[in-house]
Amino acid sequence: MAKRYDQYCPVAHALELVGERWSLLIVRELLTGPKRYTDLAGSLPRIGTNVLAARLKELERCGIVGKRRLPPPTPVQVYELTPYGAALKPVMRELALWGIRSLGAPEDDDELAPGWLESALDTVFAPVAPPGSLEFRIGDEVASLVDGEARPGPAEHPNVVLEADHAGFYYLFVERRWDDVSVEGDGSLLERLLEAAAPADAPVPA
Repeated sequence: MAKRYDQYCPVAHALELVGERWSLLIVRELLTGPKRYTDLAGSLPRIGTNVLAARLKELERCGIVGKRRLPPPTPVQVYELTPYGAALKPVMRELALWGIRSLGAPEDDDELAPGWLESALDTVFAPVAPPGSLEFRIGDEVASLVDGEARPGPAEHPNVVLEADHAGFYYLFVERRWDDVSVEGDGSLLERLLEAAAPADAPVPA
């Protein structure tokens, strides 16, 4: 293992498995489904190719990630989470809710990777979503929640459509500020979702 803490402790053991830099971000990317090596490299633009290869190899060795070759007509190799790796999803959700308390709203020059919205919906909102169809249009991204399942793109006949910029979406989720968002349809469905997914505590003061 890359790190050993020499403690009989489940937290220490978990950090030995996924505590290296980039490891949990690779897991984050694979939570939405299998990815090619190039997909992962594109979603993690600051990671070196040697580091990505090393992290994938280590995550494979630990039983968190597996790889397989897709059948024709696209016989490419993809990486995916094993059932053991997929069990990190609620951990990632709680980590995201904890982190957003001190993250602050996105600035205009902050880069959000393509597909970030579907990933956010899948990790944070999908596990607690009420039945119904919600479409989110945040900046240039469009993704949907349909009966608790996150999907890329618009929803068919959505019950509610939310449109906002990145900062407006942040303030709606974290502080319940509705000033900079546009809502069409069943707003009560959106309110139930926000209530169920809300961070446990107020933002941490700067």
